[in-house]
Amino acid sequence: MSKQYLLGLDVGSSSVKASLVNVESGQSEATTFFPETEAPIKSIKAGWAEQDPEMWWTNAKLAIAKVMEMSGAAKEEIKAVGISYQMHGLVCIDKDLKPLRDAIIWCDSRAVPYGAQAMDEMKSQCLNALLNSPGNFTVSKLAWVKENEHELYGKIYKAMLPGDYIAMKFSGNVATTISGLSEGMAWNFKDKQAANFLFDYFDISTSLLPEIVPTFGIQGYVSKEAAEETGLAQGTPISYRAGDQPNNALSLNVFNPGEIAATAGTSGVVYGVLGDINYDSKSRVNTFAHVNYTKEENRLGVLLCINGTGILNAWIHRNIAPDLSYSQMNEIAANVPVGSDGLIVMPFGNGAERMLENEEIGGSIHNLNFNKHSRAHIIRAAQEGIVFSFCYGMEIMQQMGMNISTIHAGHANMFLSPIFRETLANVSGATIELYDTDGSVGAAKGAGIGCGIYRNHDEAFATLKKLEVIKPDTDRRDEYVQAYNNWKKKAINIITTFHTT
Repeated sequence: MSKQYLLGLDVGSSSVKASLVNVESGQSEATTFFPETEAPIKSIKAGWAEQDPEMWWTNAKLAIAKVMEMSGAAKEEIKAVGISYQMHGLVCIDKDLKPLRDAIIWCDSRAVPYGAQAMDEMKSQCLNALLNSPGNFTVSKLAWVKENEHELYGKIYKAMLPGDYIAMKFSGNVATTISGLSEGMAWNFKDKQAANFLFDYFDISTSLLPEIVPTFGIQGYVSKEAAEETGLAQGTPISYRAGDQPNNALSLNVFNPGEIAATAGTSGVVYGVLGDINYDSKSRVNTFAHVNYTKEENRLGVLLCINGTGILNAWIHRNIAPDLSYSQMNEIAANVPVGSDGLIVMPFGNGAERMLENEEIGGSIHNLNFNKHSRAHIIRAAQEGIVFSFCYGMEIMQQMGMNISTIHAGHANMFLSPIFRETLANVSGATIELYDTDGSVGAAKGAGIGCGIYRNHDEAFATLKKLEVIKPDTDRRDEYVQAYNNWKKKAINIITTFHTT
């Protein structure tokens, strides 16, 4: 009996992951990624980061071939394609739809001065229309190309995001989404159109923008050429695309105001849905159009990024507890009381933190008592410090009007630690739900919504596996909140010192 599958691609800077989701069961039947070792990032100068867009396409083709082989799926059984991608990148193509240069990717910082100057001169307009500083986002990167590579700039037919480029390789259509425009600072939320004022400021024509297609909907069809390259059937619809963080939220069934998607790998991300237009006046968090944003209904994704998350836990493991596994670290830390007997750890040792207004305050340990504290205290205090930094950022989101009720996360990384998730639940007061999913699976289900196989997101995610639920402990919340308040007082003192010196 013939099956039906949905193909999801997650185009990251380290690899391209592909998953085939069985429509009937809602579960992934095959998943793989390419390359098997981390993809190279070119850094010609300090702060630069570039990748060849064709490398993404090559890895996508390899991943597609592998999942089809693993699943035994026939090309006719794949009913739609969805794409998740690394955000904020810039791909410049010519009229032949060929890249003019390597992509300037998300972590490239060369355009910071361009966005900063625009913000200095048009702060009110930027915040009210873009809901952000232009920062180091895609339009600012394009402004850098215009000024520094003028001859190449004159050959640009369209400026695209990484996901737009991959969709174009499938279909030949040059298109983007409102969500994509917003992540690049090219969408005016106030006027609900392209951010003409920012393009005028940089003297860039909005004709360089691709046409807008819906996030969910038929965005194109696999062309004859792409069918020959990928092994997919010609005419297969591409019916969903989104940046990796909005897509991660979708993967965790986060669509409604007050719902939060969180990840805690090397760095940490808290992405919450807001139902009203708002922004943080200090740009400590970023606001984008969520996957279900429309001109008629506001659904905004507020993004908080914390650099020093799992990397701190890994540093503790490597330097303080190399003889223990992570699970053993959690076990000995569980014997330490909430608040770690006054020991405080600041987890900000992985570069400048946007949440701290781009200050680089460093990681630090405070109140260490040689007669009282052990390595178990340091392990627990480190995990508490990571959680407290999450909660500090979530307070910014609450000040913007977000009522945080539920935190959705994958059952992975820091969320494997009982200390981490219990502390987060008790300080935030939110219920934490842990799921078995990832970005490529989410992209596949997004494609199912976009092509009409699923009537809505509730149907698409009805089979999402909820592995665990952690609720706040009403009898113990006070001691967790007190520990957080002690940490926050120290954090504010440090931040204030940096701003006054």
